[in-house]
Parts: sequence; structure tokens; C-alpha cells
Amino acid sequence: MDKLTEYPKLIRRILSEYIELSNRHPKRDIETFLIVDESKNHYIWMNLGWQNGDRISGITVYVRIRDSKFWIEEDWTEDGIATDLVRAGVPKEDIVLAFHEPKMRQYTDFAAAS
Repeated sequence: MDKLTEYPKLIRRILSEYIELSNRHPKRDIETFLIVDESKNHYIWMNLGWQNGDRISGITVYVRIRDSKFWIEEDWTEDGIATDLVRAGVPKEDIVLAFHEPKMRQYTDFAAAS
């Protein structure tokens, strides 16, 4: 797998599938969308809108590709985006759970890049 071309396509596909599922049962006045910065390899699944008079603005998933690895900065999915990446054939050493403090990453099954 050519990481430079395949990794961006893969994360975009995975997040697009999640957003499509989410949009099948839309919440009134809340928009769910994907923000992509291809030049810097940032991928954000975000929700924005209003619910019962409260502003909803939140990132569900934020992944970036850095040093040929997936850096998962934010992940509020049930099973985790890392699980989807592994199922798609990404080696665990190419996935950094960046939402964990650097000294704690060594205790995960994934890359401990700091």
C-alpha cells in the first residue's frame, strides 16, 4: 500500500461512510459534515447547529496524517476509528492514538510516536 496516496483516500472514505450513516437519521437544526484539508492532511468530522436553544459545535473525529502515520487526535465513535483503519489493513504501528498523553501511548497496542 502506497501510504502517501492510499492513506488520505482511506480516511476520507471511512469518515464519509460515518457521516452518510449519521445523515440517514438527521437531527433537526444540526448539520454533520466532513472538513478536509488535503494539502496538510487534516480530516475532521464535525457537528454544528442548535438544539433546545443551545449551540452545538463539536468535533466527533479529528485525524491527521503525519510522518506516514494516522494521528487520531479526537475520536468519539463507539468502536474507534483505529479499529476501522486496522480492518482496512493499516498496521497498528502506523496509527498513533494522539488523544493519549505521549508517555501513556506505550501502553496501547498502537504506535507510541511522540
